[in-house]
Amino acid sequence: MLDDLSAPEKAMRGYPAPWAVAGGWAIDLALGVVTRAHADVDLAMFRDDQRLLRAHLVNWRWEYAEDGVLVPWHHEQWLALPIHELYATSAAGLRIEILLNERDGDDWLFRRDPRVRLPLARAIVTSSSGVPALAPEVALLYKSKDPRSTDQADFAAAAPRLEASARQWLSDALGECYGEHPWRAALA
Repeated sequence: MLDDLSAPEKAMRGYPAPWAVAGGWAIDLALGVVTRAHADVDLAMFRDDQRLLRAHLVNWRWEYAEDGVLVPWHHEQWLALPIHELYATSAAGLRIEILLNERDGDDWLFRRDPRVRLPLARAIVTSSSGVPALAPEVALLYKSKDPRSTDQADFAAAAPRLEASARQWLSDALGECYGEHPWRAALA
């Protein structure tokens, strides 16, 4: 299972700030099983640590997505919202998608609606394999806006196994962001 995660995990060893596997792999790490094929590995970092990230992966080529176009990320450039999607490519050709996340003190904040928050200790969990991952309820919240078939599959796999507090938090967050959302009924 972790073969696809080994190269990104190795690249992040020694990184002096919090990071986590995100997206569908975060769901699979929480479930302890690969539930579907994954096109890539997404990692979550905090926006305010972006200079640490650049210093850690110093010899990598960097780009960020702006309006669907990849733009070179220059060394001293600070990336502010709404930019959140980065791509780092090593000299050996390893490409990692990095998603900048927001925080306020000891709370993780949802980039799309900062009223939605969760203590960092709950937002990033350590999987049974020792790899840090976004909590499944956080990963699902990101997947909830215009869910694709892979997002629906991740929700179907993870929702029944969420703890009651995680189910309630996700339902409340969906309500805060979208009012009614089809996933809320399945979380009740």
